[in-house]
Amino acid sequence: MNIVDLHVHSNKSDGSLTPAQLVDYAVEKGLSAFALTDHDTTDGIDEALEAAKEKNIQVIPGIEFSSEYEGQDIHIVGLYIDYKSDFFKRRLINFVNGRTIRNKEMCRRLTAHGIPVTYEELTAEFPGCVITRSHYAKFLQSHGYTKSMKEAFDRYIGDRCPCFVPRKKITPMRAVEIILKAGGFPVLAHPLLYHMGADRLERLVSILKDMGLQGLEAIYCTYTPSDERQMRALAAKYDLCISGGSDFHGSAKPGLDLATGYGKLFIPEEVLDKINQRREWMKQHPEQLKHTKILFTDLDGTLLNSQKTISDYTREVLRQWCQAGHKLVLCSGRAIDSVQDVKESLHLDFSGMYLIGYNGGQIYDDDRKETLYKTALSLEQTNHIMQEAAKAGVHVHTYSDTHIVTSREDEELTFYRRAIFSPVIVCENVMDVLKEGPCKCLAVEIKDPERLERFRLSLLPWAEKEGISMIYSNPYYLEFFPAVSGKGAAVKILCQLLNINPYFSVAAGDAQNDISMIEAAGMGIAMANGSEDIKMAATTITAFDNDHDGLAHALIDLI
Repeated sequence: MNIVDLHVHSNKSDGSLTPAQLVDYAVEKGLSAFALTDHDTTDGIDEALEAAKEKNIQVIPGIEFSSEYEGQDIHIVGLYIDYKSDFFKRRLINFVNGRTIRNKEMCRRLTAHGIPVTYEELTAEFPGCVITRSHYAKFLQSHGYTKSMKEAFDRYIGDRCPCFVPRKKITPMRAVEIILKAGGFPVLAHPLLYHMGADRLERLVSILKDMGLQGLEAIYCTYTPSDERQMRALAAKYDLCISGGSDFHGSAKPGLDLATGYGKLFIPEEVLDKINQRREWMKQHPEQLKHTKILFTDLDGTLLNSQKTISDYTREVLRQWCQAGHKLVLCSGRAIDSVQDVKESLHLDFSGMYLIGYNGGQIYDDDRKETLYKTALSLEQTNHIMQEAAKAGVHVHTYSDTHIVTSREDEELTFYRRAIFSPVIVCENVMDVLKEGPCKCLAVEIKDPERLERFRLSLLPWAEKEGISMIYSNPYYLEFFPAVSGKGAAVKILCQLLNINPYFSVAAGDAQNDISMIEAAGMGIAMANGSEDIKMAATTITAFDNDHDGLAHALIDLI
């Protein structure tokens, strides 16, 4: 009986054999096929395919994506990917950029801890490799900084060590989506290695199945017969194909061999035959793999360019997004009427649009012209903010349903209204105008940011007691709104109202008040022009800024 191995690594990631050497070894081991699934790279596939010519073996182009779910590392294997497609190349560039940022920071931290190493030195020592922590450990050992790779992990680069920098990873749901869009076959790798417990693991498998997962690695080098039976039963419950692999790394994992694992692994070719049968079904039923997504996008600094408008290209991408049946949500700290003004000025006359104002305080269905959700500060809380602002000499204004309401007309208000055209009510006592608590208050200081920060700090104990968030939307604006509000809360609420799985949500932003939205969405996009903290929170950073269609270029691959 022919045998296969659908999970194999070369030295293009963290294995020890070259792709060509792997082919020769696979032939020697009697394999009829193997999948080259290096970590987050396809650099070895061409070499393997070339080496397999004239030899009686099939090389399956693959990859193993590193992803993160509930703080845990989850791996998704992609088989039969179109690794030369423009879409897939763009996705890998994004992965490489994320790794590079992380690796440079780890080099900086090692240097600060008395181990001088630059990123350039590291890549020169391991040419053509995707740099992982194993490479750092080898570098530290070979240069005499540690006596072993284990010591390197224990002292410097382990998860809780001083030089470790976590790399922002995509979710496993997004990994499945990328593999499907690249024509591949997504498989959950070695599920029992995550030690999640049966219930959590099944919940993850259920979610991934909804996203389009097609296979589960039920045959694996470390599994006992009982483990394999358990994984086969889980795969059957969710109608997933069985996959199997040794996770061969060469000398990097001593005692673990290609095809046979630790001695008892056996993956019959019929496993691959059934995968190919499912692949044929997928080609004939593409509609089964499509899902409605929802995009939450900030306005200033994200969707809008410096001229407070959008290009024809961005408008066309948004049109394609909505035409494909996806939802578009404009999110802002502005009042809803101001968000409507922006929508109309941009000529975004698409159906199925929603507006979020006041940093999540109000959710509005633009088709039905009705509010779906609203939360607000109390009148007492608003009055306290206004009184304290007057004492501190800081401009603060708030909002009624139709107007900006302020106690004074000053240069801060003029500055704010450069792009905000809502009418204004000026009243010495703002509370005389308000009939109900507003969704938010906004403090503006254009000359002395330190005064604004002193004001924030003076209110901090009170705000924590009252359950009020104080967040900078830019260096000049300090937002006040209920802690139960926020853009992140609005993402969850609207997804629930529309019955859309939050993992199908995408959020894009550039500033601190966008972080909760970025973290709540299934995929978070930080603008290249965004703050460093939002880039750390996001799973993707745009290649271009908001003046060069950064969001549109990131969005086109998600349609």
